[in-house]
Amino acid sequence: MTEESKGSGDEVAPRGATMMIAVLVVSAFVMILNETVLSVALRDLGVDLGVSTTTVQWLTSGFLLTMAVVIPTTGFLLERFTPRQIFLVSMTLFSAGTLLSALAPGFAVLLAGRVVQACGTAVMLPMLMTTVMRLVPASRRGATMGTITIVIAVAPAVGPTIGGAVLSSLGWRWMFWFVLPLSLLALAFGAARMRLGGETRMVPLDVFSVLLSAVGFGGILYGLSTVGESGGGGHLVAPWIPIAVGAVALAGFVARQLRLQRQDRALLDLRPLTHSTFVVALALTALMFMCLLAVAAILLPLYLQTVLRTSTFVSGLAVLPGGLVLGLLGRPVGRLFDRFGARPLVIPGALATAVSLWLFTALGPDSPLALVIGIHVLLMTGLGTMMTPLMTESLAALPGHLYSHGSAIMATLQQVAGAFGTAVFVTVASLGTTQASGAPDAAGLHTAFIVAGVLGVLVFVMALFVRRPKAAPQAVTEGGAA
Repeated sequence: MTEESKGSGDEVAPRGATMMIAVLVVSAFVMILNETVLSVALRDLGVDLGVSTTTVQWLTSGFLLTMAVVIPTTGFLLERFTPRQIFLVSMTLFSAGTLLSALAPGFAVLLAGRVVQACGTAVMLPMLMTTVMRLVPASRRGATMGTITIVIAVAPAVGPTIGGAVLSSLGWRWMFWFVLPLSLLALAFGAARMRLGGETRMVPLDVFSVLLSAVGFGGILYGLSTVGESGGGGHLVAPWIPIAVGAVALAGFVARQLRLQRQDRALLDLRPLTHSTFVVALALTALMFMCLLAVAAILLPLYLQTVLRTSTFVSGLAVLPGGLVLGLLGRPVGRLFDRFGARPLVIPGALATAVSLWLFTALGPDSPLALVIGIHVLLMTGLGTMMTPLMTESLAALPGHLYSHGSAIMATLQQVAGAFGTAVFVTVASLGTTQASGAPDAAGLHTAFIVAGVLGVLVFVMALFVRRPKAAPQAVTEGGAA
């Protein structure tokens, strides 16, 4: 490690940095695991709590909606408060929400618990990425960011598997009782060992920006979520109305940030978008998360359960190998990035992604389960080869003082891209179905997989624009100084 640092001219990471990052990684893993562990229990929850499928879906949609509202504020929070302060508040909120959910007597309290959980979860991933960029020498950032890939990739992948296993033998409340000790342990360990502070600025909070952000990102995500739930039908308010209101509010939010950032007072500084390397990586990351969340987490389980008639537990196990491959690739790919840069990794990864998405179009009612698992593993291999280089390369192109805002922009877009992808693919699958009910069937899912294949081609074309940032040495110097 010392030789690598000397060779690159970077400073050695401060004492305590490794411990701090380890605590953040474990905490983020527990939080993101919780985000998807409930997905397989929605049907049982609806029956147990006496609410409709559309209503119980808000346990997931409400979580994502809260994330979309809170994440844009994290750039401000990471400048105003120390990592220790943010961590303690984040884990306390998450633990309180988990306890509230486990004890919930009805749907309303359970939904409130999920919202409180989401408030804590939203801050963690941007804080983790910002901390890595500020504390880890540039020669080792790729390998460290590869660890974050494990958090982002494996936790959502194993969530449904764990949820299915728990649900098959215990009640849904145990999904929260299992998570609670882990979150409390992370909170106690972080409170005792996380002593690393950080430079802060007394940036004033622009309340109007917070309101515009909440209405903008919240409205867009709400509209997309209602489209994704049932193809846009059966709602009191047409999905396009909150989307339009959100778009107008978002335009006002952008205009206000452009004005405020001239005095370094922006809630979310948009100057990272002036760096072309960041923008290309950001666009690719958005497309990548559409593939990951919409195709791998929505369409594939629907295909397994609707067309192949597998059980919830079997469908959860079927996607587990791909999720594990995606996570296991994190650190090796990160080390390769440290040696060769992003382009030699992103282009082959994009090609594997495009090929796998088109292979999904060949699946039918008689396709063997092993073939489905193999294609899914290929898709996860492609995404895993791209994820770490794109996250690291994009932030490395920024000056040190923009790391927190860059990570907040990236995390926000991931949420919106996931919701948009889910809405688009579920709607396409519903429109292409041959059933009168509009529920996705083999024909509808085939149409959705064709659209996914087109998305894969777009991913490959975008990957050709990836270049190693010329500003990286300057960004490293500023980040090292921070």
